[in-house]
Amino acid sequence: MNREALRRPRGCRRLVLPVILAAVWSPLACAEDVQKSSGAAGPVFSDSGPDAELYGAAAGYPVGTRGTATQLDKLVGVYTHFGEIYPSRPVVRATTPWQFKRAPEPQIAYSFGTEQLTIADYLKRNPVTGLLIARDDTILYEHYQYARTDRDRFLSQSMAKTLVGMLVGVAVSEGRIKSIDDPVSTYVSGLAGTEYGNTSIRALLNMSSGVAFSEVYDGQDDIARLGRALFVDEPRDPAAVVAQFNTRTAPAGTKWHYASVETEILGLVLRAATGTPVADYLHDRIWNAIGTEADASWAIDGTGQEIAFCCFNATLRDYARFARLLAHDGSWEGRQLIPRQWLLDATTVRPDDSHLAPRVATPFFGYGYQVWLLPGEQRRFALLGIRGQVILVDPASKLVMVHTAVRQKPSEPGALREPLALWSAVLQQLGQ
Repeated sequence: MNREALRRPRGCRRLVLPVILAAVWSPLACAEDVQKSSGAAGPVFSDSGPDAELYGAAAGYPVGTRGTATQLDKLVGVYTHFGEIYPSRPVVRATTPWQFKRAPEPQIAYSFGTEQLTIADYLKRNPVTGLLIARDDTILYEHYQYARTDRDRFLSQSMAKTLVGMLVGVAVSEGRIKSIDDPVSTYVSGLAGTEYGNTSIRALLNMSSGVAFSEVYDGQDDIARLGRALFVDEPRDPAAVVAQFNTRTAPAGTKWHYASVETEILGLVLRAATGTPVADYLHDRIWNAIGTEADASWAIDGTGQEIAFCCFNATLRDYARFARLLAHDGSWEGRQLIPRQWLLDATTVRPDDSHLAPRVATPFFGYGYQVWLLPGEQRRFALLGIRGQVILVDPASKLVMVHTAVRQKPSEPGALREPLALWSAVLQQLGQ
């Protein structure tokens, strides 16, 4: 298949879709329109990718059902149709889309172990569904694999946690949350008298509640119990669901421990404090203002509450718009959408919080307000989700990299080493 064929997006051919899908997809932009309006190189598409047959290429990357959502040959389909498989609240695209500029693709080479590789090699070696690199307002690289296109909405997994962390900052600036040192029970009465109810919002933002919660992705851990309660079981008050995790093992604010339930509680705080569904609050405060080009969605539980720790769905370029907002410390075209000081606080470790520092919280990353902090003198940070969902941000150069993937296991030791090696090369070669 030649390069020009790869540039012809699947989404711009004639598609036979069920009525419900056609209604959902019809507002999304066509890549050919983007290319014509920009006058420069556009996105590149491939019907294949590493181990494509294992991922269901012969069957057209089937979506499957909720019961088959974790099967390997369904992952590509599920990770771009999650918002249709599970009940979700729409986040409508911007009234006035903001357009990226485009530049010819740069040659990017990186070192990994003893190998010298190109970005093309990276795509051949990794199950990437979409990879976009932008510097400020200009897209430098945008490639898709496994027959995915710029019309597809990619599942965030835990990258959604950073959306929640930023919305808490907005709610604080509006006085809806009076202080992040308030205990959770100030806003969520259903958690009064529980360990999480007695924990400060700040400790939840930093994943430092001290409350026991296991998250090892073996199907028997606490995150599996939480997921079943929210996605599968009969609808229950989400406050009652999270209240079952009620054993404190360390004083709050003293030890970092990754626990998705803490973001779920932050979602409950946001809903109670703002009186608005989290997805709607995101739309009104951020999504519309950054000129998103496509509708997004956020999965909800049986009561209509957003599942805050995961499961936001958006196009690659709209993720890049959000990343650009973060790179500008919450400012968009001269308008401060997220308080700048909040962004700085969210991505900087306070002197008294050494347990959150890079190479202390984890062997590599540190942790801020629902965002991962990279080691080094420069302030750089990441949004991460299982199976290879990554957004990397460098405020100094305004470089961002959006990376969606379908790794075979939810969490693999060392899985981030190669994406970070590519990111390091991007910074060195394009960061001037």
